[in-house]
Amino acid sequence: MVEVFKTDVKNCEDAKALIVQIQENFDGYIANFDLEDCDLILRVEYLTGSVMAEPIISLLKQNGFHAEILVDDFQPVVTPFINK
Repeated sequence: MVEVFKTDVKNCEDAKALIVQIQENFDGYIANFDLEDCDLILRVEYLTGSVMAEPIISLLKQNGFHAEILVDDFQPVVTPFINK
């Protein structure tokens, strides 16, 4: 599973340090930042289960940063199938 967070992490050094902390504290998590995205995205992947969002948010907060789950606003268009 992948969880995507909106953050206020703005520089590479902070992002690298946070990635190390995430991967040290959460065995099996793979983290990366997209600091070029307008939401300063943090993606956390866990191949064998669900990502625990609250501990990630708390870890960033302990380091002076804000993070929140980025809600997927994608609404697929569903057209009814009409069998003629």
